[in-house]
Amino acid sequence: MKAAEFRGLPEADLQKRLGDARQELFNLRFQLATRKLENHARLREVRKDIARILQVANERRLHHAASTGTASPAATASAAAGR
Repeated sequence: MKAAEFRGLPEADLQKRLGDARQELFNLRFQLATRKLENHARLREVRKDIARILQVANERRLHHAASTGTASPAATASAAAGR
């Protein structure tokens, strides 16, 4: 699934997809360890889907922080360190 498709999902659906993808990755790794995995490319696809979901969630979090005027914890730590 593409990142644009994930951006169109509500937050609850995005979190559900993240949980499902992590569970699928666990199952694929288990199949790999027991030598039952048939499609090795699926491991990469699922890892990339997880990364895309996390990226969209992070974009939303940053957009929300910017729109409310609150600084993110990373920005606050950088400012405190004098960067």
